Amino acid sequence: MVAESNKANAGNTAFGILFFLSIVHCINDTLQSIITAVYPLLKDELMLTYAQIGLITMVYQISASVFQPVVGIVMDRHQKPWSLPVGMGFIFIGLLLLSYSDLFWMILVSVGMIGIGSSIFHPEASRLTALASGGKRGLAQSLFQVGGNLGGSFGPLITALIISPYGRHNASFSSILALAGILFMIPICRWYASRINEWNQRRKQKVDTGASMPLSVRKTVFVIGIIIVLIFSKYVYMESLRSYYTFYLIHKFGVSVQDSQYYLFIFLFATAVGTLLGGPIGDKIGRKYVIWGSILGSAPFTLLMPHVGLAATVALSFIIGFILSSAFPAILVYAQELLPYKIGMISGIFFGFAFGVAGIASAVLGNYADTYGIEYVYNVVAFTPLLGLIAYFLPNLKK
Repeated sequence: MVAESNKANAGNTAFGILFFLSIVHCINDTLQSIITAVYPLLKDELMLTYAQIGLITMVYQISASVFQPVVGIVMDRHQKPWSLPVGMGFIFIGLLLLSYSDLFWMILVSVGMIGIGSSIFHPEASRLTALASGGKRGLAQSLFQVGGNLGGSFGPLITALIISPYGRHNASFSSILALAGILFMIPICRWYASRINEWNQRRKQKVDTGASMPLSVRKTVFVIGIIIVLIFSKYVYMESLRSYYTFYLIHKFGVSVQDSQYYLFIFLFATAVGTLLGGPIGDKIGRKYVIWGSILGSAPFTLLMPHVGLAATVALSFIIGFILSSAFPAILVYAQELLPYKIGMISGIFFGFAFGVAGIASAVLGNYADTYGIEYVYNVVAFTPLLGLIAYFLPNLKK
């Protein structure tokens, strides 16, 4: 009886809710990407070092990472349908502070508030994506993640078209998007509230009938360790491009700040395309192969990029973004399948770890850039995708 019910539910993918979740994720990550996009302006206006730029990223990423597992655990136990607008409210206030703060410590406060908003949004929205998937988790997670990656690519465009030509204070206009995001969250929250009792009852039935983790506890811990290393390899390289790619292009090729934003957009847009494909392909051929091919497959291009001209660099950044970004939907769904009744917790842990790794990597890379030069950074991080070799040891789970 339960099996039949589950099969029926697998066909009820709530595409309308997934669409709204993708839009909200797009808005959320658009607003967050403005932080890194205005780095060249902040560096010039406040006379910052690369180490200080790295510290800004670290404060943002750590504030976004530390709270995510906590939010995931709490929301697994005590669902709060209207928590998403609270997170967007933090981002709204943080953006206004970022636009008008002329003191370094206030910049840190502003990005910290944006990070807290992100920590509230990501684990809960990811859990809702799984609940709305109707069993098509890879597809649903890709739709959700592509919204975020598209949003991440829009930040540099907004900066190039509105902020760079007219001044950092114009970033305050982007806070209007935060208000729009809250409006888009209303139908999601209503849908969520109307189904809480049904989901809790279904979850209790599954646990009572003996459903369990696909692997033993010991093997699950081992596999999670492998996934953590893979996330490390992916996000160290991705953060090097998000935080320092514009500086690299300005330094090595002499491009303008505005043009560097357009080139950053090309890379980030590629990550959106790759994300869209990663989940559905994982549904069809198995997530292990997507994870393995995505991270390791980018290595030849990352190793080549520091040694080519501007046009080839831009082309390689697109290829790298496309290949490398397809991994995260597969990684996240794979991890959720390891602990199927702790979706909020596992989403919070892995989103949190990804943000944390990115923050620490940005701080370390900033110090390296100050000491050895920005080009040295890309010669070093080019090797991190080779860690994708350890994906060989991931077991095949049920698709």
